[in-house]
Amino acid sequence: MAFVVEARAFSGPLDLLLHLIGSAKIDIKDIFVSQVTDQYIALVHKAGMLDMEEASEFIQMAATLLLIKSRSILPPPQEGQEEEEDPGTLLIRQLEEYARFQQLAGQMQEFEQAAARVFAKLPDEYPLPPVTYELEGLTLKGLMAAFARVSARAREQLAPQASGSVIRLDQHSVAHCMGHILRRTRRGSLPFTELFSQTPTRNEVVTLFLALLELLKQGRLRVSQQEAQGDIIISRGSRGGEQHHAQ
Repeated sequence: MAFVVEARAFSGPLDLLLHLIGSAKIDIKDIFVSQVTDQYIALVHKAGMLDMEEASEFIQMAATLLLIKSRSILPPPQEGQEEEEDPGTLLIRQLEEYARFQQLAGQMQEFEQAAARVFAKLPDEYPLPPVTYELEGLTLKGLMAAFARVSARAREQLAPQASGSVIRLDQHSVAHCMGHILRRTRRGSLPFTELFSQTPTRNEVVTLFLALLELLKQGRLRVSQQEAQGDIIISRGSRGGEQHHAQ
C-alpha cells in the first residue's frame, strides 16, 4: 500500500508521520503540541478519493490522533477510575521503534551498495609440478615387481614360524630406513635386493620400499636397470648430497 503526498509514496501511517516530524524539525515526543497532527489529518482528508481499503490504516491513525488531541483538552480521570494505556505514549513508542528500524534499513542499504562496488578476485591456482623419478631403463611398474619378489621372500621365510608363539616387534620407520639407504649408497651404488636383511620381515620390506620411493621423489636417489630382469641398481641422485635428518 502506498500513500502519495507531494510525489512521495509512504508505506504506512508511521512513515508519513515521521516524514512530517522530520519536516517540522521537532522531537517525536513533541508531536501532539505541534502542527504535525493537523497536517496529517488534513493530508488524509485531501486524499479522500483513495480506495478505502488502501487508506484504512492512515484513517485509523488520524482517528487515533484526534482521540489523543481530544483527551488533552479533557480533565484528567478521577482517582479510582481504571486508566487504559495512554494511546499517546503507545504511539510515541511505535514511532521511536519505527524510526530505529528505518535507520537500520538505511545502513543495510549502504552496506549493500558498498558491497556491490567490491569485486573479489579468486585466488590464483599454482599447480604443483608433477613428481618425477630418476629411473634409467626402468619403470615404476618394474620397481613394483621387484618389491613384490622381495615381499614374497619375506612371506616364505615367515611361514615356518607361523605356528610359533614368539612375535618379533619391528622397529623400522620410514625416516630410519631413509637414513639407512643414504648411508648404504654413500659408498657407491648397490643392488636393490641388498637393501634388505637376509631374513626380512614384512614391515622391513614395506617400510624400506616406502623410504626408497620418498628418496626417489626428492631426487636424492636414482635407480637403473641395464637389461630386462636384470639387477636394479640404486645410486645417489641429483640431490643426493643433501643432508638427511633421521627422526
